[in-house]
Amino acid sequence: MALRNNLVGGIVLGAGLMYLLDPERGRRRRAMVRDQMVSSWGDLDDAVDTAARDLKNRARGVVAETRSRLTPDRVTDEVLKERVRALIGRVVSHPHAIGVESKDKYITLSGPILADEEPTLISAVKGVRGVEGVVNHLEVHEEPGNVPGLQGSPKKPGPRVEVMQENWAPAFRFLMGIGGGLTTVYGLRIRGPIGSLVTLAGLGTLARSITNMRLSRLTGIGAGRRAVEVQKMINVNAPVEEVFEFWTHFENFPRFMSGVKQVRRLGDNRWYWVIEGPAGSDVGFEAETTQFIENERIAWKTVDGATVASSGVVKFLPNEKGGTRIDIHMSYNPPGGAIGDVLGRFFGVDARSRLNEDLLRFKSLIEEGKTSAHGEEVTREELGAFPAGFDHSEDVTGGDDLIQH
Repeated sequence: MALRNNLVGGIVLGAGLMYLLDPERGRRRRAMVRDQMVSSWGDLDDAVDTAARDLKNRARGVVAETRSRLTPDRVTDEVLKERVRALIGRVVSHPHAIGVESKDKYITLSGPILADEEPTLISAVKGVRGVEGVVNHLEVHEEPGNVPGLQGSPKKPGPRVEVMQENWAPAFRFLMGIGGGLTTVYGLRIRGPIGSLVTLAGLGTLARSITNMRLSRLTGIGAGRRAVEVQKMINVNAPVEEVFEFWTHFENFPRFMSGVKQVRRLGDNRWYWVIEGPAGSDVGFEAETTQFIENERIAWKTVDGATVASSGVVKFLPNEKGGTRIDIHMSYNPPGGAIGDVLGRFFGVDARSRLNEDLLRFKSLIEEGKTSAHGEEVTREELGAFPAGFDHSEDVTGGDDLIQH
């Protein structure tokens, strides 16, 4: 086990040194790593300041809540009614069907409710500050049946502990990060399978707190096409019709997009893409256009089983100066999920960095008629004899995986 770990570590170290000490590109790569470290340190400093403010505000809130509980609550019936009304939406699936009345700090509940939600509602209302009792006039139903107030199936939010929420608050992230770091150190000191599990749990908690992403998005497992999301916008000094027409010829993308090596049409609005992957490898996948509205938008998604699953939408909007604003909203699931994306970003080979550069090249091609890509100059005249491009006669109007702003 130790020999295998040392071998893997040696391979990783060697690959890293080769990447950074490359005679031709090593200097630029080291500069990018340095810039990323400086940026990360600044982000960490901002995160600590934000967490400190959140902790301070939470402490003030606890003190205020304690004082209010120790002080007699001279609340009016109207205020008490609104407190209860604000609570109902978090504990029942059909809050608008519940009637609430307040008199002398006693709450009267009426209206239809599902049987499995009644005990939870009564208990929650009794816990509202200022409530001295609950009068139960609820109409309990085992099933919605034909009861008008119980029709539909809205998702019941319910109270959720902070650790189960999608986004953690700054203070909670900070505390969980400390806990994850301490757990990792403790796990490394324990040998055997238990130590490995503890270390893995600590690293997972630490990564969750740093990125504020669910583990499914961090690892890419079970995240579908939405492990990482990217939004970009650029203005091009040209009419929408001209910009849209140029964009629809996907076969031209490899000429000016740094990470695209090949685009080949398969028919039926499907395209085969080859992009540059990690360590210079090629990654091929098939994608289909899910929406095409001329001079307005193009949306796509990869087919099931693609190595790099992705989906997105590009919008073309006229701006105030007579040009075009291009809005891109895309999501993708790279190998290793968001963790793999972070590692790629650290070394300047992620989709965000490439997309920024590619959009600038596209802008230069449209406005100036030329750009520099792959170490050579590319002119618009060379791309003027457009290939077949998108078949405008095909009806593509929607898709389940279309990303909306």
